Order: sequence, then structure tokens, then C-alpha cells
Amino acid sequence: MNGNTSCFMNSRGGQRKRTRWSRVRSWQPGRLVMRAGIGVTVLLISGLGAWALVTDLDLIGEVHQPAFEHITQAELNDLVAQGRMSEAFQVAFDVGDRLFETSFNALDGGGANVGDGKRFTRVPRADLDGPGQWATHQPPRVTGPNAQSCNACHNQPAFDDGAGTIASNNVRDPFHTGNVRSFITRQAPHLFGIGAKQRLAEEMTEELQSIRDRAITEAMSSGLSVTKQLVAKGVEFGFITARPDGSVDTSAIEGVDADLVIRPIEWKGITASVRAFVRGAAHNELGMQGVEMAGPDVDGDGDGVVNELTVGDITALAVYQAAQPRPTTRRELAELGLMPPLSPEEIAAIDRGAEVFDAIGCSTCHIPHLIIDNPVFSEPSQNPNYRDAVFPSGQDPISAGVDPALAITFDLTRDQPDNRIERDDGTIVRLGSFETDERGRAIIRLFSDLKRHDMGPGLAEPIDEVGTGASVFMTTPLWGVGSTTPYLHDGRATTLTEAILEHGGEAARARGHFMTLSTADKKALIAFLNNLVLFKLPEE
Repeated sequence: MNGNTSCFMNSRGGQRKRTRWSRVRSWQPGRLVMRAGIGVTVLLISGLGAWALVTDLDLIGEVHQPAFEHITQAELNDLVAQGRMSEAFQVAFDVGDRLFETSFNALDGGGANVGDGKRFTRVPRADLDGPGQWATHQPPRVTGPNAQSCNACHNQPAFDDGAGTIASNNVRDPFHTGNVRSFITRQAPHLFGIGAKQRLAEEMTEELQSIRDRAITEAMSSGLSVTKQLVAKGVEFGFITARPDGSVDTSAIEGVDADLVIRPIEWKGITASVRAFVRGAAHNELGMQGVEMAGPDVDGDGDGVVNELTVGDITALAVYQAAQPRPTTRRELAELGLMPPLSPEEIAAIDRGAEVFDAIGCSTCHIPHLIIDNPVFSEPSQNPNYRDAVFPSGQDPISAGVDPALAITFDLTRDQPDNRIERDDGTIVRLGSFETDERGRAIIRLFSDLKRHDMGPGLAEPIDEVGTGASVFMTTPLWGVGSTTPYLHDGRATTLTEAILEHGGEAARARGHFMTLSTADKKALIAFLNNLVLFKLPEE
């Protein structure tokens, strides 16, 4: 971007990438316990012959240091308990930021004992099933490890937390079949606005479950079955029927699980919270097994390192991700002088494209905006559906310090550190924060209904990974779509027009309407979509 950027400055002073917070402990040798006391060269015998992960961590530690310094949950909790919420948020954000860009090395526990002496793999290796090899890691992996850092995959367009290119697609073998025909491929989506997605889901879940609970109460008091329509923030999710005995018939529910919990993260809509997302990505993609995944002092992936990410590290990553800036538009950037002005023809095409988008039915699922009543994000969540009852490793989160009474909170409409701009006249533009309506509610222009839909056989995967249906996907939010080529869950579409033409199933009618448009209207629709972009101010 160019234009009148000289009249703006990053009010964060460009310090976050280099700041070392005084409360962040340095890594200590005792923090990462090496198996057998030496780190160590691992030698195993299988039917395929001898192999080893030849990594003498003691020797490496004589010359090198781990790439990252950890933070404990207690350090963050202490700040919250002292009433220093703003500082707790900023410390967590900064630590999470550095975690996101750190290239983890062997001393950190980066990678894993994949097998055949390797630490990383782009292809799942269910064939390597000897002791300590890929197929026997605990918890099991569905892919990778295939990268050293988060921003190795989330880096488009030209800054952290964006989307991935085709080269960063991950190949998954969820059922450990070892059969290439059962592999699935997923593209790395951008992470902007992910905290708002969770807050929307939390409030929608509360609405849906409230409807269910009212139906149960009415049925039990009347002695008759009660059917109610499930609607949250204007999105319809079918019907639920409560019986006089307090049980419910969930067979007519649409687009959400029977528990009515909206899970807004991942292509299939299967992950509820930002915390669960970052914890799983670290495990699968980076080989960084958090204590929450493997358990304290457990080397579940045979790389000689335990406690690779602390509970505090995961909290920091979750806060950092949740506080990512909102996507924006080319029109907004031009109006702020952050890119050259758009021509009248460009503006007219965008406006016409918005009309076409609605007229052909795209906005039925890609709802242009939804409203959050309470824009305060909390980590851990105040909603029990969006925090762990137990960690994957079996630990009690509260005993580990992840307590909603000591949550780190921030306001999605004012607190994002990125894209906070100070004008020459001293006024602040919070480009990274979400807009508010006249009632102070957050306006989330994500272009999604956070509902699952059947997209037809053309997009069906070869397996049904999570039981939602091989051709069923959550409506992809379109915010930022102008910055995130290629498109669709596996990156098969190199242009937006291809992505539209791949729509089938419940979206077939909108695709058909698109095909009948004039060339001018097709181009206008694409101009409208290309107007939806990601942006981060360059750091000084």
C-alpha cells in the first residue's frame, strides 16, 4: 500500500516484535526435562530395520539456546488478581505474538520423532508405527509436524496471521489409514477477527440453548410435546421438540450439532474456541506439544523434550489470536489515505457488486454482518461450552490456573493493539477494532452465518472426518477474501469465479443465478469481493 501514509504513525511505536516484558521468565534448563537425563539419541528396532532420531540435545544445548522463553499461567493470573487487566492483556498479547513468529528448534521440542530419523513430514506417516514413530505419538496426530513456526503458513498477504498459499496446505490422515485415497487437504485460513467469531458463536449458542431450555420447561409443565424453531441472530437452525419427560428430539436440527453449540473454527466448523485451535495447531503442525495436550513431563512424540508449551504459553497464543484486527475494505483504506483513492468506476463496480451479491442469493448464507451484544472477549471463556472441562491430557484446567474467575479480558471494539493509528492532529483511528452501532454493540462484517451446509458432491472429501458429512462445510466467512487466493478448503480454486462455480448442494441455486448474469454484473460481483481485504500497518 502507498498513498498518504506519511500523515499516520503506528501508535504502538513498532515495539511489539522486540519488546521483552519484564514479567516473562527466561527459559531455564530445568523447565524442559530431557528423557534419560541426556536428551538423547533414540534407537528403536522395527520390521523395517533400525532407525534413530539422532539428536543429542545435551550437545546441542552447549552451543545453542531454545528459541523461545516461556511464561507461566501463574504470572498472568497474578496480574489479573492485582487488578492490572490492561497489563495482563498486553503481556499475553506480546508473548503470543512472539510465539506466533518463533521458529522452534530441537531444544524447544519443535518437530517430532516422525521416524526414519526425521523431525518433520509433509505427508502423514501411518506406515511408521513402531515405538515412538509417527503413528504411535500421543496424543495421535492427523498431519505433520510440517512447519517450524505459525507464520510459516499464516503469512499472506505479506504479514503474519494471514492465509496460506498452496505450498502451506496440510495433508491429513485422520484415521491413520496410510491410504493416499483417504487423505484430505486443508488450506490455512487467515486468522483476522477470530476472537469475534468465537464471541458470535458464544452468543448464538446461548440463544439456541435458551430456546431448547424453554421448550423443555413448557413440555414438562404442560405434559405435551413442544416444538420450537431454532433461530440465533436471525439465522435459522431448524426445529427442536421437547417431550414431557424432559428429553428432546433433535432430528430436525440443521447446520449445528445436537448440543446446539456453534463451533466457528476450521473448515468443518468443528472447533469451538481459539484456545483449542491454537493448542491443536501447535501439536499437529509444529510438533510443539503443550502440557495441555500431552500432560506434565510426558514426551508424547519421542523428541526428547517435554512441557514444550506451558499452560501460560497457550493462554498467550489464544489472547494474541483473539485480538487480531478485523478485516477491512479497499474503500475504507482509500478513505483513510492508506492506499491511493479509488476511481469512480471502481466504486460504482463495488456498489453494483454488492447489489448483485444480494440479488442472486449469496447473502442468504454469507450474511454480510452479525451483531455481538457484549463485545468483551474472555480467555478462558465465561461460557462453559467454550472452555475445557478437562484438558486433552486429562488435567483439570482450574487446577492448572485456567480459571474464568481470573480470565484475561479485552473489548473487541477498542483494545486491539494492531492497526491503531494516530493522526497528525492527535486523533486515534482504531482500524483494527470492530465498529459499533448506536447501542454500543459490535458490528461483525464477516459474511457468514456460522452454520454448516451441504455443498454437494463436487466438494465432498473422500472421508467424513468428524461425522458431519463429507460434503458439509461451515459457511466460509468472506471478510478478507480479496487477499487470500487460492480459495476453498483445499485451495483448488485459483480465482473467485472458480470458487463460485464449485458451489453445489445448498448453494447450487446461487451458482446458477451467477451463471446467468451479464459479464458486467459478474465482474461487478468479483470487484465487490475483491474489495474485502486484510491489512496490517507495517511495523516501525
